[in-house]
This record gives sequence, structure tokens and C-alpha cells, in this order.
Amino acid sequence: MTELEIVADGLRFPEGPVAMADGSVILVEIAAGRITRVRPDGSKETVAEPGGGPNGLAMGPDGKLYCCNNGGFGWIEREGLLAPHGTASDYAGGRIERIDIATGAVETLYRDGDFGCALRGPNDLVFDGHGGFWFSDHGKNRARERDITGIFYARADGGRLEEVIFPSENPNGIGLSPDGGRLYAAETYTCRLMAFNVTAPGRVDGAAGPGGPGIPLHRPAGYKFFDSLAVEQGGNICVATIGESGISVIAPDGSPVEFVPTPDIFTTNICFGGTDMRDAWITLSGTGRLARMRWPRPGLGLALQQS
Repeated sequence: MTELEIVADGLRFPEGPVAMADGSVILVEIAAGRITRVRPDGSKETVAEPGGGPNGLAMGPDGKLYCCNNGGFGWIEREGLLAPHGTASDYAGGRIERIDIATGAVETLYRDGDFGCALRGPNDLVFDGHGGFWFSDHGKNRARERDITGIFYARADGGRLEEVIFPSENPNGIGLSPDGGRLYAAETYTCRLMAFNVTAPGRVDGAAGPGGPGIPLHRPAGYKFFDSLAVEQGGNICVATIGESGISVIAPDGSPVEFVPTPDIFTTNICFGGTDMRDAWITLSGTGRLARMRWPRPGLGLALQQS
């Protein structure tokens, strides 16, 4: 494994990296309300400015970006570290957006209340091989309360939005196993990695019995939090870990594989790219940096990963 290389800095809480075939990475800057492309030389260009709190990104079947917009956070900045804190004063609900990379046009695909669904703080998403996508809703924190939220399934054509799993404990990162038969979700405050058996597009079974559909797969010791995740080609789940500062690699059976340390307490996302899928792109969000390293194993190519 190579050392971590800082490719770009000066970003405003970057998350949701999408590795492109030309070597660039498109990501969100949550605190700036924008989508940014980072070129291999570290140069940056604005793709779109949806406002609110753009959070998770994925490439859709139409070649456009699909964005989980959490509606916006409040922020604290001190001693060179930027951190989300509570809810934005102009928060007006969460939404799912579709973004044209070429023009920067932003279209709201789903908003709070559509199909009878409450979208509080959509966070992360993953497309399956059936033209739909799973997404987590992390909810919003207020002074003395926190939303109870779930995990949703939606179609890219705007024709289906359904809360499939409820309740879920602060779901954040979300991903699919290589065969698409398992859905993984990382819970932030409980710091649990959950697994769900997918039975059909937008359907999971009740394998965990009375406790709900989710199977608790892994929970590390200590005071830390899980954020986003990515899956390796061989099935390992790589979960960005806040507090311990790094990437926790977990086998499909829940056993720990390794921990890869990083220099930012708010290490939030990892994605894979490159011709051999061993370029790991990691967002060091608190310090506003995008880093790259060579990963020891290839990452899983996403359903619609393209240039």
C-alpha cells in the first residue's frame, strides 16, 4: 500500500467522490452547496451549484449525476477544522437531485412529501443493475431531538420512491455486494455496519426476525463513528471512520480485515477508480482535502461508473 497523496485542498467539506474514466473526480462540497470536479493535477472547476447540502453522488443510467441533498447543515470552524453542526437556518427539507454534468443544470427528482415519503436529510446512494437506486436518510439534529429515519429505494425515472427499511439508526454510507444480493448500510452514531438481504429491486427479507430486517455485521470498540462506505471487488466493505481517522475494512462475515489510518478526524468517504480499480480516493473533509492512494485490492466497479 502506498502513502496517502494529497491531490487537492481548499475544499469546503468534500464528500461523495465519483471517480471518472479520465482520471478526474467529481465530488460535493457540502458547506459550499456545490458540485466540483477535481482534475488529476489538482485543479478544480465547478460543475453545478444546487445549494442546500449536496451530500452523496452517483452516476445514473442517463449519464447524469444523482445527488442526495440533505438540505444543509450549520457549521463550526476552528483551528483549521470545519465540522457540521445542527441544521441550516434556511433548511426546507431534503431532496434527490439530477445534475447535467455538461451544463450544470439541476433538476429536483424527488422532494420531501413525494409518494408520501419524508425526506429529512438524504445522505448517500448506490445504483443497482435494475435502473433504481438505494439511498440512506441520515435525518437532522436539533437542540434536543433527532429525526428517526430510514432507507429508501427509488427509480431514476422519477416513477418510484419508497421507504423500504424503517426505522434505521442514523444510516449514512450505503453500498451493494458484488452480486447485488446484499445491501450494506453504515450507521453513524451506533457505529454499526448493517447487512440486508436483497430479494428483488427495492425489497429486502426479514432475516433478523423481530429485530427488523437488518443483520448487525460489525461494530468496533471505542468512541468512533461510521460515515460512508465502498465495496471491494472481493466483497470486503471499506467504511470511512470518524474519530479514529481512517478506513475500517470489514469482511463480508463481519470480521475485521485491517484499518488504514488517515490524517483527518473527519475522514468521510472512499471510492475506487483507475484502470485496475486500485486507485482509492479518500475525502479528508474536516481539513478540506481530497487524497489518493494505491489500495492493496481492487475496488468494485459501480453499476454505472463511466466518464
